Amino acid sequence: MNEIASKIISVILSAVASGVVSGVAVWFRMRKKKHSAVVDGVQCLLREKIIEKHAKYVEEKHYCPIYAKESIRKAYNAYHALGGNDVATALYKELKALHTEPPAKGERA
Repeated sequence: MNEIASKIISVILSAVASGVVSGVAVWFRMRKKKHSAVVDGVQCLLREKIIEKHAKYVEEKHYCPIYAKESIRKAYNAYHALGGNDVATALYKELKALHTEPPAKGERA
């Protein structure tokens, strides 16, 4: 009888352990998928912010104040660290090249 109980306990423990391992694996896959979605979303928002700032400062104002350059630099560095490296890089370089003061009246930077 002891032998039968031991085998039953062994089978039950095996099934429970298998279920736990499987559950943990599923949890890690779901977590990785969510993390990837968050990274993609943040990257998209940062790219959009760089595009928006480019339109404002390069295309409209023709200068970029130092405080804005600092903010844009931080957004670009985070964007790049998340794997972004497309059109936003060219836009960022154009923003960096702008003067920090507005052009004199009648002048275009």
